[in-house]
Amino acid sequence: MVSVTYDLMIDDLNGEMIEQTTVERPLQFLYGAGQMLPHFESRLAGLREGDPFEISLAPAEAYGEVNEDAIVDLPKHIFIVDGKFDEDFIKVGNSIPMMSGNGQRLNGMVMEVGENEVRMDFNHPLAGEHLYFKGMVVGVRQATDEEIVSTLSGGCGCSGGCSSGSCGPDGCGPEDENSGCGSGCCC
Repeated sequence: MVSVTYDLMIDDLNGEMIEQTTVERPLQFLYGAGQMLPHFESRLAGLREGDPFEISLAPAEAYGEVNEDAIVDLPKHIFIVDGKFDEDFIKVGNSIPMMSGNGQRLNGMVMEVGENEVRMDFNHPLAGEHLYFKGMVVGVRQATDEEIVSTLSGGCGCSGGCSSGSCGPDGCGPEDENSGCGSGCCC
């Protein structure tokens, strides 16, 4: 199990900070289990407790470039529930949980609400962004059998140091379809 703290900025060290973990709420994950961005994890290889790190990831190493095919216009009528279109929920900037035709859960960001269509962006929110992490390894230890089973069976694996394997008020926080749980954008 690896625990890290970091500040995550867009573009470079002076960019906009979009996430921060602390010693009290570190990002904790099972190294090598595929929970993290592969390039982030590989750059932590060989670091020990107390070691600082600076990791820069180009879009191709993080969440990819923006895929224009993932920006779609959907008929407005699919958002009608009980005969009503909820303008407070389906509005520009909101992330809407949806399901693809084959049952895959995904989130789409509302880009525009037109008279007959809603323009949605199904790219990862950090697609196209250059990510810069500055942090420190705060813990490295052997994972318990329970942590391994929980992680490999789809447990939490999010920031906040969750080791219970459950998402919820007493675990990591509300489940997020993009990351598996809670904040922790690297999940």
